[in-house]
Amino acid sequence: MRFCSLLAPAAAGSTSIAWLWSITVSLASLSHAIDFTPVPSPDLDLRNLGRVGLIGDFDSISLYTYTQQNENGFSTNGSQSLITQFPGGGFATVASTDASISAMCSLVLRNNTFSGVIVAGNFTSLGGLEAQGIALFDPDKATVTPLRGLQGKVAALLCDQATSTVYVGGDFKGANSTNAIAWVVGSGWTNLPFAGFNGPVNSIAKAANGHVVFGGSFDGFGNTTTPGKKDQQVVNIASATISAGSSTTRGDFSDPRNIVCKTGGQDGPGNTWLLSDNQPGYWRAEFKFGFIPTKLRVWNTHSDGRGTKTFRFTALPINGIMNLTFTDPETNQNATCDARCPLSSKADVAFQDFRFVNPIGMSSFQIDISDWYGMGGGLTGIELFQDDIYTFAINDFNEPSCAGTDEISKATATGPWVVTPSQQSDSEYLTAKFDATSTDRNASVVFIPDIKQSGNYSVTIYTPGCIQDGSCPQRGKVNITGNMASATRSVAPLQTEIYQTNNFDKYDPIYYGYVDASSGSFRPSVTLAPSAGQSSSLTVVAHKVRFELVNSTGGLNGLFEFDPNLAVIDMDLSKSAVDQAGASLDTGAMVNVVAIKDNTTFIAGNFSSSNVNNILSIQNEKQARLPGDGLNGEVQALRMNGTLLYVGGEFSDTKEGSTAGLNNVAAYSIPDQKWLPLGSGVNGRVCDIVLFTLNIIANKPEPVISFTGDFDQVLAFAGNDASQANGLAVWVPSRSNWLQNLNVQTPSVAGLLTAGVKLPGGNYLLAGSLASGGMRASGAVTLSTSGTLGLNQLPLKIQPTSLQGSSNKKRAQAALQNVTGIATGYFYESGNRNLTILGGHFTARGSNGSTIDNLVFINGSNSDAVTGMGSGLSSDSAFLALAVQDDILYAGGVVAGRINGANVSGLVVYDLIGAKFGTQPAAFSGREVSVNAIAPRPNTGDIYVAGNFETAGSLDCPSICFFSSSDLQWSRPGSGISGSISAITWAGSNKLVVSGNLTVNNSISSVAAYDAKLNKWTPFQGASGIPGPVTALAAGDDPGTQFWVAGASNNGSAFIMKYDGSTWRSLGDSFGKNTRVRGLQVLSLSREHAGSDYLEPSQTLLVTGELNLPNFGNASAALFNGAEFSPFILSNNNNGPGSLSHLFSQKQNFFSPNRGHLALGFVILISLAIALVLVFLIVVIGVYVNHLRMKKEGYFLATSDNLERYDSMQQRVPPQALWEIISFYAASSLEILAYPLSSFSNTKLALLTSARSYYLAAALFLATGSPSANPSPPSSTDSRTITGDHLSSPCSSLAGSPPTSFHSDDDGEGEEEDLADAHAFAASKVRITAKRNNKVVRFSPSTSFPPEPTTHTDSLATDAFSRTRAQLRLQAHSVDMARKLELHLATVDKLIAKVEEEKRGKRFGAGFDTKEERRAKRREWIMKRGWRNKERECG
Repeated sequence: MRFCSLLAPAAAGSTSIAWLWSITVSLASLSHAIDFTPVPSPDLDLRNLGRVGLIGDFDSISLYTYTQQNENGFSTNGSQSLITQFPGGGFATVASTDASISAMCSLVLRNNTFSGVIVAGNFTSLGGLEAQGIALFDPDKATVTPLRGLQGKVAALLCDQATSTVYVGGDFKGANSTNAIAWVVGSGWTNLPFAGFNGPVNSIAKAANGHVVFGGSFDGFGNTTTPGKKDQQVVNIASATISAGSSTTRGDFSDPRNIVCKTGGQDGPGNTWLLSDNQPGYWRAEFKFGFIPTKLRVWNTHSDGRGTKTFRFTALPINGIMNLTFTDPETNQNATCDARCPLSSKADVAFQDFRFVNPIGMSSFQIDISDWYGMGGGLTGIELFQDDIYTFAINDFNEPSCAGTDEISKATATGPWVVTPSQQSDSEYLTAKFDATSTDRNASVVFIPDIKQSGNYSVTIYTPGCIQDGSCPQRGKVNITGNMASATRSVAPLQTEIYQTNNFDKYDPIYYGYVDASSGSFRPSVTLAPSAGQSSSLTVVAHKVRFELVNSTGGLNGLFEFDPNLAVIDMDLSKSAVDQAGASLDTGAMVNVVAIKDNTTFIAGNFSSSNVNNILSIQNEKQARLPGDGLNGEVQALRMNGTLLYVGGEFSDTKEGSTAGLNNVAAYSIPDQKWLPLGSGVNGRVCDIVLFTLNIIANKPEPVISFTGDFDQVLAFAGNDASQANGLAVWVPSRSNWLQNLNVQTPSVAGLLTAGVKLPGGNYLLAGSLASGGMRASGAVTLSTSGTLGLNQLPLKIQPTSLQGSSNKKRAQAALQNVTGIATGYFYESGNRNLTILGGHFTARGSNGSTIDNLVFINGSNSDAVTGMGSGLSSDSAFLALAVQDDILYAGGVVAGRINGANVSGLVVYDLIGAKFGTQPAAFSGREVSVNAIAPRPNTGDIYVAGNFETAGSLDCPSICFFSSSDLQWSRPGSGISGSISAITWAGSNKLVVSGNLTVNNSISSVAAYDAKLNKWTPFQGASGIPGPVTALAAGDDPGTQFWVAGASNNGSAFIMKYDGSTWRSLGDSFGKNTRVRGLQVLSLSREHAGSDYLEPSQTLLVTGELNLPNFGNASAALFNGAEFSPFILSNNNNGPGSLSHLFSQKQNFFSPNRGHLALGFVILISLAIALVLVFLIVVIGVYVNHLRMKKEGYFLATSDNLERYDSMQQRVPPQALWEIISFYAASSLEILAYPLSSFSNTKLALLTSARSYYLAAALFLATGSPSANPSPPSSTDSRTITGDHLSSPCSSLAGSPPTSFHSDDDGEGEEEDLADAHAFAASKVRITAKRNNKVVRFSPSTSFPPEPTTHTDSLATDAFSRTRAQLRLQAHSVDMARKLELHLATVDKLIAKVEEEKRGKRFGAGFDTKEERRAKRREWIMKRGWRNKERECG
């Protein structure tokens, strides 16, 4: 939220688009000077990774594409900047100020020459140059030209091309004008004919008739402003350092301080200062503060006939002899003097007054006595006066006690204030310092002025610059309060805040209104104190406050229309409709803004009259009433866009209450003369409205309207929820909605905007303070993996939240991960699904409007629907690691809750197919349970889980455990390891590398290795040289022999090291302070670099986290090419640097670069050649093997009587089937035999059992198949025929009985029909169920034989079934193959027995919590599988 008092004038009487790597290098709107230097593309090759995501804690993110980019947030100390946009998005600062910018205008001369942009505000420097309130910025040269001469705040500008003149308004003094003045090109500052106004000017606009309209808080002109009482304040000479030259040696007359505070005229010892006899001399006073004297009062001495005859007054340090006027006591006539001002020697002349002709500022003065009476000169008293009423924080600088009044100015200070030397300021001042841990910041200074005359005053507070005392980083905000009138008057007390971040001395107007004179019963006062809510180190300064009396002849009331063609002001205000409109308003009208469209002038502020409230219009010289009698609250800003007038302030409806939804913002349609709501508005006051352009979609800039003020929310309306808007909201006219509500890829706009100007090129230069921004995103984006490198939003809005419990915070911090935002992600695309899973600590909104805590699913297959896991988990959980195995999600972190009646801690299991919680593993326990890493072991169903815990259920399992997805049990991998594990990674199937803060076999180590074969832990080779706990771990090569680690050393600095296979190598001090590395990943490049000892030429190292790169600053990700780091990703979060956790990808092919590919045509040709050679070799081998087999089995060359039989067999077994026979023998059974017995035993069992059933069914058909219902036995002459004995009792129940009939054709013409019958018969006997990847696989009767699986199988299963079908097609019609079926059947039975034996041994091993559970499981298994024993008896 913003305080409008910090951005607007003081009140009277009161206090993406595609975010791609771009090659555009400059903005057309800023001509040729402000060029953006492009950064070379990083040449990443991400094509092998599939989808790639980046996650962390950020609300905006961008690629580092221009050297001017940074992660700076918007300023919160009151300083602002000139801002422009990068091509495609993001904001760049082109020049900075030390305070606010109130107005800008484009200065185009009458000859159409563009001279630059006039920038005005309350700053003291722009672009590093001292500039008090106003300067000229040249975009073509990127230079700043201060327009020196004003003292105060500039609030309004009008650049008039017709006259090459800039009209300037505000609360300032300059030349001989107050609050309004002109700057003419070629002439400089020029007083207006009326010398300004007696109150602040807030707005200036040019009417269609060429007149200039001023609006503000004034009721008179500047040339009528004069104090009723002059010389009201006495300058405290008593606090000055007094010295003299040529003083007398007479002790009681030699001290020059004798004449200080001596206003009684007493002459004599101790009261008089004398010069040596007949010697000229001087008397000097040097002050620690500055002042502008208006009158000098001198008492001459008459001691012993001595006295001063002539003197001169010299101002120091400028060494200027001042011109004075006085009344000659001899003639009683006015006279002037300079170098020889006379003093009377008459005793009856008590003192003489000399007025300064041209008052100037000084901090010292000297009186030189050039002539004297008698034996020498001397003085009895001296006093200085000034018109301005100052009260200093240092009491010695206020009026002396001898000032002759009971109400002298004074100050009271409480707190740790110390006096600070003036250096560049005009006086010393007080400073109070508080460190970041200080809770008691009760410090204040109360300024109490000596007000001798009641009336309207302009009150200004002075703030010393921070450069002179080196306190700029610690300067902050102060609260200003005050009482200006007694309780008998209805004057609101003063309350405002100001920033003290100014580089040079600054003058802040804090009040304009009535002030009561000092009396015994009331003293006006102003109090300065540190503002609340500033937790960092803070330096507060207190200098002085000025009260300036403002008198007026009256006639004006906040408005004045000026005709530039008149050299003398026409005081007949009735001639102007604008002046008449002001006069018609209630007294004390405050005009905040004037806007003009053609012949209509809109005037808005805080005023009222009959039928006019806070806004009015003048059309064709006549005042017009707006619908609803105006608005029911103050209007502070107007901005015209076409025929719509945008309005901001502090209102909720029209005065008549006729238009709902006008909460602090509104639009007024000029043609329709009606009020239009902007949604439902915002929940606080609006101070500024700025028009500019923004890329909303497809790189097409379109007009948008920004509203800046004291609010933090855009209100809900028409299906749009209320959304966060911390002081800045952007309305998109084309969408009739707020930017915060749009579900498109849009830029991030955060901070404040106070002014904007359209440049001749067509684009805009903005003023304010914006975060560097980039693409608006909520903690997660995707990175394009093909084409131009770019970032893409995910359809997700999250609100990061902080862990509430101190224990949870401690555990998450121990996990070395983000405590807020998104910490982990996973792409799940099994079975043509498209899920993006994100976990961390946040709150998100589901597609159905529900609130989702900490883990979300984005379903790309269902219109990007956003869902959660459902209830059961604590909202204070934080997910830090994700993994998926067999469609089961394993999510770990600081997780707690109760699922299905069981407590969960550290880890939760979720069924992605059923979208529900399943049976949960036994919960972890320990002091601070946190799961930091999860990694499934390759080629197994074991899930390794690591972090901070002691046990899993009743199993002692410190720091790391593995969960068997088939047995649903925890097991401990070895022993001897403890501590906190931050990351784990597999190097092959049997070696696990872990990192963190570990103890391995009683030795402290940051990295350890686990050998799964030996079940043994060992400290990693050379890990003792790692300087601290490891927070990030990544493989350095594909074999898993090299590794990268990162962490924080014991001295707090970040480190990165690489293990090259034999030794650890450090990158040295590569980062600045406060760096925290959260992730590492080696990536491939499309273009090689020079290479180094750390990386291959085709590789780069991605480092993510919160990085401080030397010579650059903060970055969220950087790339290391083996020699240096380059910024890669920049992000922001909550107005500060963001953080990236790590990169995650759909595929893990990080070491398979797409480089050096052959052309596709060559690849095809080579593949065909290899295939032809292999086919030829296989055919030759097959023919030779078949020849040997036939020879061995007694085959011989057929005789002529066998030709008929041969022809019949040729019809039944076509020659082209030879390849299928060879394929079957060469691959089908052998692949099943070769399949690893330790892996996927359920699948092997299904395949082997299926094959056995098919062989039995085929054998049955061959043995009994016949055209008749009662088939005859096969011929006894063929010893290779399978007979019915093979299927005789007691095993017939396994295969069943043959069908009653088969369709057949003796001539072989019915091959397909016979085969179909065989298929149907065999399929009817097959009912096999297997469990594969936690999915049920059923082989049931179907039209194909063997039947296809109804759900997922791998390529091995598919190939085996197809080959079995081809083989049975041949064997069902070839009696010669019957023997082969029998042999296969025996082999399969042996394999089935072996697999089942293996399964029993594994199933009944360790892992169940109790013996009773193990026995129950064994009984259940025996009952379910008893049929297998019977089947095995059949052989």
